[in-house]
Amino acid sequence: DITTLKLPLPAIASILHRISGLAIFFGLAFVIWGLDMSLESEDSFNALKECLGGVVPKLILWAILAGFIYHFVAGLRHLLMDMGYFETLQGARVLATCVLVVSVVLIALAGVWVW
Repeated sequence: DITTLKLPLPAIASILHRISGLAIFFGLAFVIWGLDMSLESEDSFNALKECLGGVVPKLILWAILAGFIYHFVAGLRHLLMDMGYFETLQGARVLATCVLVVSVVLIALAGVWVW
């Protein structure tokens, strides 16, 4: 029964890394659309500013930033492991915990910046 499996923390961090990569892929459509609007004309830039003033666009922007932040921090984890660091089970747990803690702090700071 798959619902009774307890995944270790490094596995959860790795799965979240993949999910954040998928979120970035779909979030890039909004980022590219916003970049296009901001560069089209002064009127479209002002329209974009007005659009991004709402609650839902801010949540979408925060979610995209959260995906970027987590993916970056977890990518650093993978780079460290590729260089031979934190390859033991205990080291992987410590590094996965650090990734989650640092990501939560940076995502919270991004939320403060967006709001």
